[in-house]
Amino acid sequence: MTKPIVAIVGRPNVGKSTIFNRIVGERVSIVEDIPGVTRDRIYSSADWLTHDFNIIDTGGIDIGDEPFLEQIRHQAEIAMDEADVIIFMVNGREGVTLADEHVAKILYKTKKPVVLAVNKIDNLDMRDMIYDFYSLGFGDPFPISGSHGLGLGDLLDEVAKHFPNEEEQVYDEDVIKFSLIGRPNVGKSSLVNAFLGDNRVIVSDVAGTTRDAIDSNYEFDGQEYVIIDTAGMRKKGKVYETTEKYSVLRALRAIERSDVVLVVLNGEEGIQEQDKKIAGYAHQAGKAVIIVVNKWDVVEKDEKTMNEKTKEIREQFQFLDYAPIIFVSAKTKKRVHSILPIINRVSENHSMRIQSSILNEVISDAVARNPAPTDKGRRLRIYYVTQVAIKPPTFVVFVNDPELMHFTYERFLENRIRETFDFEGTPIKLITRARD
Repeated sequence: MTKPIVAIVGRPNVGKSTIFNRIVGERVSIVEDIPGVTRDRIYSSADWLTHDFNIIDTGGIDIGDEPFLEQIRHQAEIAMDEADVIIFMVNGREGVTLADEHVAKILYKTKKPVVLAVNKIDNLDMRDMIYDFYSLGFGDPFPISGSHGLGLGDLLDEVAKHFPNEEEQVYDEDVIKFSLIGRPNVGKSSLVNAFLGDNRVIVSDVAGTTRDAIDSNYEFDGQEYVIIDTAGMRKKGKVYETTEKYSVLRALRAIERSDVVLVVLNGEEGIQEQDKKIAGYAHQAGKAVIIVVNKWDVVEKDEKTMNEKTKEIREQFQFLDYAPIIFVSAKTKKRVHSILPIINRVSENHSMRIQSSILNEVISDAVARNPAPTDKGRRLRIYYVTQVAIKPPTFVVFVNDPELMHFTYERFLENRIRETFDFEGTPIKLITRARD
């Protein structure tokens, strides 16, 4: 099921990034006591009790004309429009400001559930400071402290009450669900049309026509597919993807529902940082991945160009060293249908199970050839390995002491498994556990 999206908004320097990091559980967002330091939306997954959700940290919304404020305001408005629930954060020590009232006016127009969080209430003696914020018109304010982590449970309880209960389309297990993700205008919608053979998805040369997810059922050579595309009508009056950061939010929704993710690159352009960020979400989600270089028809090339581009992609996307690469043209349809056999193959690898007896033979042979190094006189001992999950293939390695498993040796074992079994296109996970 698609995770709900929570956006944290508010004027600069009220502690949004600190609260974001508290909720996520790690220091993802930059925290600095300078207004406007968070210039781009930052995305992460989080959970509270039985709820999984995505959360967005936005730059502050302000009235003035300081550098970046217009861009920050634009990004926050996009995040608010896409969010299912909005946390409106204010600074309890400063009281209600004109900037807070300005943000409130923007939030009134969203018609989204808004939970008001009054930050920097660091002890019980300060709770009386929250009452002025009733004037903003969002009901009961929730006192919280980013520096001490106080009040977050009550805040998240209230946020979770507003999560939508959406029923999602359920497909048969043998149906392969795949999505196309990438920066705006790399040709995602054109590729979908090339697959489908008609213009069921709106295509435009203007970045920003992608709006709502569309599932396209498709059958080829006896295999059923669902193409998950984020195509649709542009929201009237707004060009959503004037900032490429917005494409990450679209990608998150599509990735969650996919078995296989096609990371689409623009062959005309060099690899950009945003390409790697978007691809990173697919990798972190444990999905099977294929790298598709589109618009290859317009690239000036010779017999070395494809090899040089492949080398560049491998250098830039080292975390996707398992992903196959294919060069296509949605416009001419060259090699487009060569993608489907690759999708079939990586989907099968993504679901592959290995017998424990065979797996342990491979690991025993690997350890015999390359024993684990010692650490302070102690050597890692591997007793047993078993596969516990698929999508992605996940293995538990039982050892004498998990702390002795150095990441380089874990990488060695993963490579040995990959060399023996065909896991092209899929990440694999190794989990180290003590034998007892």
